[in-house]
Amino acid sequence: MAKDGEKDGWKEFIWNPRTREFLGRTASSWGLIILFYVVFYIFLAGLFALTMYVMLQTLDDHKPTWQDRLSTPGMVIRPKADETFEIAYSIKDTESWDMYAQTLDKFLSPYNNSVQTQKNDECTPDQYFLQEDSGDVKNNPKRSCQFNRTVLEECSGINDRYYGYQEGKPCIIIKLNRVIGMLPGKDGQAPYVSCAAKREDSDKIGELMYFPPNGTFNLMYYPYYGKKAQVNYSQPLVAVKFLNITTNQEVNIECRIFANNIPVGSERDKYAGRVSFKLRINTIPN
Repeated sequence: MAKDGEKDGWKEFIWNPRTREFLGRTASSWGLIILFYVVFYIFLAGLFALTMYVMLQTLDDHKPTWQDRLSTPGMVIRPKADETFEIAYSIKDTESWDMYAQTLDKFLSPYNNSVQTQKNDECTPDQYFLQEDSGDVKNNPKRSCQFNRTVLEECSGINDRYYGYQEGKPCIIIKLNRVIGMLPGKDGQAPYVSCAAKREDSDKIGELMYFPPNGTFNLMYYPYYGKKAQVNYSQPLVAVKFLNITTNQEVNIECRIFANNIPVGSERDKYAGRVSFKLRINTIPN
């Protein structure tokens, strides 16, 4: 009998036909609760939408309003075979180095003189190409300076379509990461790249050649105004040619950016202002 009473009690709690209550509340009570939560969540959604709208009004489509920028930009190299930054090939095995030449061809195709002449301007070298806005009037789209492939000379792939790989004198292309508004170098002194073997391989790297001369990033390519504002921007490049690096051994190399207003990257961030990679050229068949 007790079990029957408990069962009847649960039935009445779920639906009481005498008071017409469902789960202890009448229809009007449930209606008020549902209405309250509907209004409450509509209010929260409206408040969120209003907050987002106000925040979006403060943003600029062409330039980030807030920019937490590293004081030292990162560097990357091409060709890059994989995430290990290791370039290894055999001179006598064409397939082992042809992929590097093809990668450089693809990478440098936007720098063809014909493309650059059509899209970008001839700028005055050794000075910043400033294109400031006039108050609320945006100076967009902003123009970009030509970086012609021929500047890389022996590493341009024009006269030597294999970039020196076939004769054991390979070219490596280096570029700085894009940073909006960065002005690298001051007092007319352009930043430059310098490469060297790490301590254990200091006697293996041999002679280097840089293109453009001295491995400089000309000031006329700065500042960078962003992908939307400066659609045709061409990042400046530096090519390094290894003339007589030790063969049949792995050589650890590090390239750094130097400028009188860019701090030297810390040891805690191995990509700040530097890039490290391994280069091995085999002359003896495996």
